[in-house]
Amino acid sequence: MSAGARPRVLVLRALGLGDLLAGVPALRALRREFPGHEVVLAAPAGLAPVAAATGAVDRVLPASAPGRAVPRTLDWTGPPPDVAVDLHGNGPPSHRLLQRLRPPRLLAFAHPSTPEIEGPPWYADEHERDRWCRLLRSYGIDADPTDLLLARPRSVSPAPGAVVLHPGAGAPARRWPVERYAAVAGALRGHGQRVVVTGGAGEEDLVARLGKEARLPDTDILAGGLPFGRLSALVAGARAVVSGDTGIAHLAVAHATPTVTLFGPVPPARWGPPAHPRHIPLWHGPEGDPHGRSPDPALLRVTPDEVLHALDRLPTRPDPAP
Repeated sequence: MSAGARPRVLVLRALGLGDLLAGVPALRALRREFPGHEVVLAAPAGLAPVAAATGAVDRVLPASAPGRAVPRTLDWTGPPPDVAVDLHGNGPPSHRLLQRLRPPRLLAFAHPSTPEIEGPPWYADEHERDRWCRLLRSYGIDADPTDLLLARPRSVSPAPGAVVLHPGAGAPARRWPVERYAAVAGALRGHGQRVVVTGGAGEEDLVARLGKEARLPDTDILAGGLPFGRLSALVAGARAVVSGDTGIAHLAVAHATPTVTLFGPVPPARWGPPAHPRHIPLWHGPEGDPHGRSPDPALLRVTPDEVLHALDRLPTRPDPAP
């Protein structure tokens, strides 16, 4: 490192929106532990605004791979990072990707194929937020899994007080049927509540179908992947968010927005919201294949009436509008 250059921490978490938000407690712990370092997050470039909103990341190093795979390379320049942290997985591909940069310190879980890394053991059934905080604590870094809230967005919500329905998810196994979302939307609108539908990039047809079945006005159909600032404002100002286990559910948790989250095939014990009256996870089990090509049987056990009942049980927000 050249004289006067700032030391750097490189964190690998090249995954999606929900993954990044679940990693916020660990990222903030690293920020506190290394206040004089530049914290660089290796993650998809599109998540740069999210990383900035955490207050824990100085710069995003664009990195991604299909699915949940480990990127083949990292476009790292200059001297090796002073500290590298594997928040991507339990190795060994993610370990070796970071090892190639020759960091003096590498924080990671133990794996038989990388015996030189003396990290803690990996527990497959551990909650995602707890997992990464435990990793850091094993290296003497204090980490609090409840440190996950984001600051309120400065932008004005496009639909303050609305119930947001998000039918999409990264895999078909986690997509509750559109007709069931439409039944929820119809019941809510029948009681005078505004309903807004969102979807990510590539989910335009799914969102359009829900909008048509629920007879929503075009102004309440927000397809195509909203820019993060607008999506964040919408979620922060919503009455509630109803979705499967996907990124927008984690964003709602980060903004303390009430949620009804439909789980299957993965249980809330691993990806669910923190225990709080404003968050209601619906789960009937058993656990299934997260990569399945059709809605998981556990997810299909959730009914529209159950979702509506959960919405009725949520606490009322004092003022959802910014």
